[in-house]
Amino acid sequence: MIARLDAFAAASILTIALTLSACAEFWSDDGAHARDIVTRAEATVSRFKTSQEIKFKEFRKFLPDALAVVILPTVVKAGFIGGAEGGSGVFLVKRADGAWSYPAFYTLAAGSVGLQLGIQGTEVVLVIRREKAIEAVLKHQAKLGADFGVTVGVFGGGMEASTTANLGPDILAFANSIIGAYGGITLEGAALVRRGDLNQAYYGVPAAPRAIVIDGSFKNAGADALRAALAGP
Repeated sequence: MIARLDAFAAASILTIALTLSACAEFWSDDGAHARDIVTRAEATVSRFKTSQEIKFKEFRKFLPDALAVVILPTVVKAGFIGGAEGGSGVFLVKRADGAWSYPAFYTLAAGSVGLQLGIQGTEVVLVIRREKAIEAVLKHQAKLGADFGVTVGVFGGGMEASTTANLGPDILAFANSIIGAYGGITLEGAALVRRGDLNQAYYGVPAAPRAIVIDGSFKNAGADALRAALAGP
């Protein structure tokens, strides 16, 4: 009975998070929605690379060695007792020649249970540092974290002391609050859900994430500014 309740609670939180994402990003045209996400993702990267806050100085330190990134321009978080967050973004992989791939679209869905109250809009960049984390994103529409042996650390609260070039979490999360006063983000157990609808709208035909970011089978010049922002100083 308890297991059923736990499963129901997890499913309910996931549903709430996905609903938050949909409410925050209501678009009648998937193509316009996808283009807007890419434009806002470029603005997020540029902002993180120019901000003088300490956490963003650390972002600039770790980005050059990143193997991949997930950029979520708007993650809406809300909660009362049960908290949930959701938002759509893009996943890009750095290729062997140092160039960044074109983006594949994903939605973040995360939730937690506890005493919570508030609402917040946050922009988030996940700096992926291990191949196994890339495979977790590509293979599994399920939870990041212990389920697939992928560790996730939200930058701040002492993480500076636990991260070096070769140690620390597989994924580093950098977040910037846009609106509201609901601190923190929840990524342990977060699901990154493929957005086949947005991939198809952006590339004109059905496009699987692996074919986009690993095989290089799809291109859209509209993402070149984002790719340049990631590659530039």
